[in-house]
Amino acid sequence: MKVGYKAIGGAALLAMALTACAGGGADKPKAASSEAAKEQAATIPGSTTNPVAYDQVADGGTLKLALGLWQTQWNYNQVNGTNASTDDVIEPIIPLVAIANDKAEVTNNPDYVTEWKMELTGDKQVVTYKIHEKATWSDGTPMTYKDFQAQWKALNGSNKKYQVSSTDGYDRVESVEKGATDKDVVVTFSKNYPDWPGMFSPLYPASTNETPEAFNKGWIDKLPITAGPFKVESVDQTTKTATLVRDDKWWGQKAKLDKVIFRTIEDTAKLNAFANGEIDAVEIPASASDLKRAKGVPDVDIRKAAAPNWRHFTVNGSSEFLKDKSVRQAVQLGINREVIAQSDLKDMDWPIQTLNNHLYMNTHKGYVDNSGELGKYNPEKAKQLLDAAGWKQEGEYRKKDGKEFAIRFTVPSSLPTAKQEGELTQAMLKEIGIKVTVEPVPVDKFFDDFIIPGNFDIVPFSWLGTPFPNGALPQIYKTPVSAENFGSNFPRTGTPELDKLIDQAAGEMDPVKAIELGNQADKLIWDLVHTIPMYQRPDIYATKKNLANYGSFGYSDKSWASIGFTK
Repeated sequence: MKVGYKAIGGAALLAMALTACAGGGADKPKAASSEAAKEQAATIPGSTTNPVAYDQVADGGTLKLALGLWQTQWNYNQVNGTNASTDDVIEPIIPLVAIANDKAEVTNNPDYVTEWKMELTGDKQVVTYKIHEKATWSDGTPMTYKDFQAQWKALNGSNKKYQVSSTDGYDRVESVEKGATDKDVVVTFSKNYPDWPGMFSPLYPASTNETPEAFNKGWIDKLPITAGPFKVESVDQTTKTATLVRDDKWWGQKAKLDKVIFRTIEDTAKLNAFANGEIDAVEIPASASDLKRAKGVPDVDIRKAAAPNWRHFTVNGSSEFLKDKSVRQAVQLGINREVIAQSDLKDMDWPIQTLNNHLYMNTHKGYVDNSGELGKYNPEKAKQLLDAAGWKQEGEYRKKDGKEFAIRFTVPSSLPTAKQEGELTQAMLKEIGIKVTVEPVPVDKFFDDFIIPGNFDIVPFSWLGTPFPNGALPQIYKTPVSAENFGSNFPRTGTPELDKLIDQAAGEMDPVKAIELGNQADKLIWDLVHTIPMYQRPDIYATKKNLANYGSFGYSDKSWASIGFTK
């Protein structure tokens, strides 16, 4: 399935100076009241895209968009490929078996699967798919059950040589077989899986998944096979640009646009590029000054939506200084999340409220505040925990066995927001005797060289979600199989009790009970201090006013054939 969450490094820009009171004490700015923030959140639409009927969209034109990070790995299911930049480029060219609307309602995508059906037969869950008769890969190979079968075998976790970002759903499948024809797929589960509609999205050709070598390396620096309304014209490593053009062999609704160009632009330069007409839309996740400036661009439209995306700090439980859970709890208690939320979101026309759940957003029906005492800023309690763990204050900072408690807060060098979050954290944790060094690293190395290999102590980034929030449980929070096989569990922590709840939640067919189990698991995740949630991330876009069917999508998928410009 399209994994529960995909990673994105940036929170965009924030032009706010640190103040003298950045440490986090009682005189700090506070987040908006809970009730006021809830009322504001209730007014945020599910999506804002300037919806225009297909026949009212002009034929032709080029859509120019920015990527925040240039990818070398274009296999979204491979651990290095599961991020927003990969997703942006592959959506117009790689099959999504399922599509979602802005209410998180998921249906089959008729361009690829004309019908699907799920049945519970005895103790078996069986899902059948009928592939579109005309569905064909760009190399001329028909799309068949073999593509589903090969992807299941690659992602089910049985062969550890496949470096997968998630085994969600696939590890519960017993078999994927041919039905009445090669276009009929029969998927039989060994354990129930309620989120089955999200599986096989994106779907890669069988050739991608046949061997670990092909899976791990076959899509590095190239997009060799496609099947969508667009195809690849070029992938330019020098200019870090991917150019897609309309695919005339596409069997579905003809794409309105002639061309889509994705160009990598540093976050600091994106708004300038938009204002200068170099790109047609720009995301503004957390920058009051950028939002104000964007509103002043001629013929601009500001579009926002309540999306399943959230900002957080990942805490490395395998780090030398953070292996002890009580020490991680002290770190969490020593960080004033309200100050960070206020700093990042001030004047953004967005609810300023901390996020107190790792699965369900503030605007989701399943949201419950599970943070307990760990969700409250409490430096005195933090000091007590550190004392009990043997980290004694000696001068400015704490020491244990002669070693100073010194950790790194690793940030992408081009993102001022992340740097400011690091400086705020640095000041806050100094108050409890922990030395923090803000470590800027190249943005294109942030994931591959630091987060994925575990070369960090604390890192800030955002998870971008899907309509399947419980999918985050096994993907991010289940105990890693090994140091090399950890899915997206970058902290590399977990417990048997949490794993048991994760398995129960992942297999619960009753949606109400599934949410209850998810919230039970969330309480354990808070206790573990695996990840420190900050806030539901703004989904705000500035676009050209005449750009149709594009903007802030919330939970919904893009309909690439109908995106274009008004007549």
